[in-house]
Amino acid sequence: MNIGTLFIVATPIGNLDDLSPRAREVLADADLIAAEDTRHTKRLLSHFGIKTPLIAMHEHNERDAVDGLIEKLLDNLSVAVVSDAGTPLVSDPGFRLVQAAHRHRIPVSPVPGPSAGIAALSAAGLPTDRYCFEGFLPAKRKSRQDRLEALQAESRSMIFFASVHRIRDTLADLAQAFGSEREAFLARELTKVHEQCVAGTLGVLLQQVDAGTVPAKGEFAIVVGGSNQNAPDARAVIVDRLLRELLAVLPAKQAVAIVAGVCGQSRNAVYREMLAITGQRQAEDAS
Repeated sequence: MNIGTLFIVATPIGNLDDLSPRAREVLADADLIAAEDTRHTKRLLSHFGIKTPLIAMHEHNERDAVDGLIEKLLDNLSVAVVSDAGTPLVSDPGFRLVQAAHRHRIPVSPVPGPSAGIAALSAAGLPTDRYCFEGFLPAKRKSRQDRLEALQAESRSMIFFASVHRIRDTLADLAQAFGSEREAFLARELTKVHEQCVAGTLGVLLQQVDAGTVPAKGEFAIVVGGSNQNAPDARAVIVDRLLRELLAVLPAKQAVAIVAGVCGQSRNAVYREMLAITGQRQAEDAS
């Protein structure tokens, strides 16, 4: 029995000329294109004179769309998956479909091309030998801060995405988690007419967004330098010193609250530091 191929096709993140000749050919020859937003993809196809039928597959309907697409692939029809911009499945829908295709032994073929995260990393001037992709951070601030707290010791360069509505809060939380002096790179509207790329510390980038030097418009990619684990963490030294002084004169709960507020640390992190200090003191007293 003949089986179709599932193509994962990267599309431009702004400049339509970044669509590769192979991607154009695959999109034109496919029997069906599964698009994150059919209205957006229609404009891309129209630009290149491609008339392949479209079906919507986005985060809200992917679970329901998968069975129908698998049936078409098993009927020897080829399906191309595209997102609104960049490489599908990278912070975009398609994961369930690709998993299902592998379960049914359907060939999955990537058609590589633009990726906002890699484009930003290439221009950031930060280490590229080792990096990690974190994508969009949680919308809720507490969840966002918890995620960033877990990354404080990360030594690789980190790639984040942020929408226009959360760029300011994202930069503020990054500065709080990693320190305002951490080297970073902000890319806005990559490959588009109003592309803007700025290198600096997290504190400086936040100031530029607040001042409007970097307008809160468009889509953002942020690259943050990794932690230098061989260098002493000045903030950790300050937290430890201040916490020890306050624990000598205040109840633990009050000391933790003060240090967390003054140093911009999460209460959970300061609480764990408090437990380590009190445990050390108890061990010293016992000896």
